[in-house]
Parts: sequence; C-alpha cells; structure tokens
Amino acid sequence: MYSIFFHLVFRRMDPERAHHLAFRWIRLVARVPVLRTFAAAALAPRFPELRTEALGLRMHGPFGLAAGFDKNAVAIDGMAMLGFGHIEIGTVTAQPQPGNPPKRLFRLVADRALINRMGFNNDGSAAVARRLGARRAVFRTTVGVNIGKTKLTPEDEAIEDYVLSAERLAGHADYLVVNVSSPNTPGLRDLQAADRLRPLLTAVREAADRTVTHRRVPLLVKIAPDLADDDVDAVADLAVDLGLDGIIATNTTIARDGLGLRSDPALTGETGGLSGAPLKARSLEVLRRLYARVGDRITLVGVGGVEDAEDAWQRILAGATLVQGYSAFIYEGPFWMRAMHKGLAARLRTSPYATLAEAIGADIRKVSA
Repeated sequence: MYSIFFHLVFRRMDPERAHHLAFRWIRLVARVPVLRTFAAAALAPRFPELRTEALGLRMHGPFGLAAGFDKNAVAIDGMAMLGFGHIEIGTVTAQPQPGNPPKRLFRLVADRALINRMGFNNDGSAAVARRLGARRAVFRTTVGVNIGKTKLTPEDEAIEDYVLSAERLAGHADYLVVNVSSPNTPGLRDLQAADRLRPLLTAVREAADRTVTHRRVPLLVKIAPDLADDDVDAVADLAVDLGLDGIIATNTTIARDGLGLRSDPALTGETGGLSGAPLKARSLEVLRRLYARVGDRITLVGVGGVEDAEDAWQRILAGATLVQGYSAFIYEGPFWMRAMHKGLAARLRTSPYATLAEAIGADIRKVSA
C-alpha cells in the first residue's frame, strides 16, 4: 500500500518537501492520544527476545533511527510511536544555520538511494537544548544527540564549537555522538585524522563530564565509509585508548560505486553524501574491520544501506550491538519497523544463539577462531 502511495504521491514531489509533509503527519498523529495509541499498537509490536542493553541503556530493540531525519528534536515521540528502539536527533551545531541552498536532497529510486547536501541545517544547540528540556515524553525511548561543527566556525576553533554544543546538550542526551564524517561541511572530515580527533574527543568528554555530574553520558564518534582501512584501524585504536563508548559506522559516502545504470546521470552527478543500498557493502566492511580490531571493548553501531531484517541481522553478526537506518524508511514507510522487528525476532529464533547478545560479532569470531 505504501509503495503505491509513494510512487503516486511522494515520488512526484520534491524530496525535501515530501520529507516535511511526512514529518508533519507523524507529529500530528503523535499529538492525538487515541491515534498514537492505535498507531503504536499497529506499528510497534514488542518482541521480548529483542530487548537490548547497550551503552549502559536498556532498549526494546536494537534498531534505531539514524541522525538526519529529526534534526531539531521535534518528533521524538512520533518516531518512537513507529517502533524505533532509539532515536538519534541532529546533527546539531553550536549555532543555528540554514544549511546549503536548495535543491539539496535527491532520490535515486532505481537504486533505493538518496544523495543529500543538506549542510547541517538546524536550529542550533541552544534552541534544541531548550526543546529537549521542555519535552514531556509520551513514549519511553533512548534519545541520542549527534553534534557537528558550525560551518562558519574556523577549523582552528572547531573544538570550542563542539564543546559548546556538548555543554548545552549532554544533560539531555542518553548518549552523545561527535559527527566528524559528513561530506557537506568543508573540512569536517579532516577531523577524523587521529592526531586531530584525539584532542576533540577528549575535550567533548571533559565537557560532558563537567556538565553532567550525576551520570556518565556515553560518547560515540561517527566515521565515514570513505576512510582508508589504516585510518579505520587508527580510529578504532584511538577509541579504545580514550575509553570511548562506541563508534558509529558509517556516515554517507562521496563515492558513487554500486549505482545501477538505470539511475539518472543528472542525479548521480549531484554533489553530496550518498546513502541507501549502494552503501551497504562498504559500511558492512568497515563494521567488520572495526569489530575485528576492538571486539567487545566498545559498542559498535552499524548503519548504511540497511534495508531489511536480513541486513540488520548481518550487521549484528558482524559486530554491531545497535543498528540504524534512515534511507530505507523513505522507501518502505511506516510499516518498516514492524517488519524489521518481526524479521529480526524470526532470525534469532532460528539461529543457534539464545540471545541477541550471543549473536553480536559471531561471524567475526568464527573467522578468528
């Protein structure tokens, strides 16, 4: 049904306009008690066997919404209503910014992919912090906060920029993510180099600890799929050395590998980060490499090209404790999470593993045994 609706309505609309329209519908339903109760019952069934503990947090399932969909923390309950086990809001920058000029979001329907050059459009960390502080949760869910650099901030002031966001937002976050991997902010990916990443993560960790004294806010870093393998290893080693809580693998790619011949060349040539199905192989490869390097010492989050329960299951076997998605949600619609949970539960039941925790990294451990 949603597929028909997508092709008849959403596919004909500008992608960003369609996003805002769907977003408004989700928020509207979540505001009406009887509608959100019905929607949650229909779309977000609970499977006890999928309960997950990660980052010191308890979640009803391992699958969550990646950053980028709810940039300003305005629809957390709406996304929880749809069944996401955790919602990562952002990317949020220290100062509000409009992002890049439109047109800046493109659908590659034949490849089930998106290209975006949104440029961290958001209300800024002060406004988002106020919104999170005033929120009265309808659904219990885990909320991650993803922070990035303000575009106009000089690179030599990047640490102070991240620290300001961390100070404002850490107290409202179940976990905090340092995003140094978007291709749409000039110079941002240079911060992934270990010698530049170390002082940044150290400063953000200290800011979170200084701001939130009654608990330890888990800190993760989100990396690009375009890193060379040696650089992936360097980030893994740095994360362990700093006592980081996790790594999210991966963000969007600037590569155009894996795109089919059916895609419009005018679209595939658009600049920006590519997400969706073509990212699947490299994202999984980076995840496997990370787990082989760090094992169970830190939490890994698999994202990039995850379309269905089989993809999510493969990420878990490759070492992911948590899995995220975004692009497939655009193509699959509101019943996506129901199918995802049902499929994951079925795979666990027919697997040799008694719990999801036993399945994490099982494929990598077999190879190294």
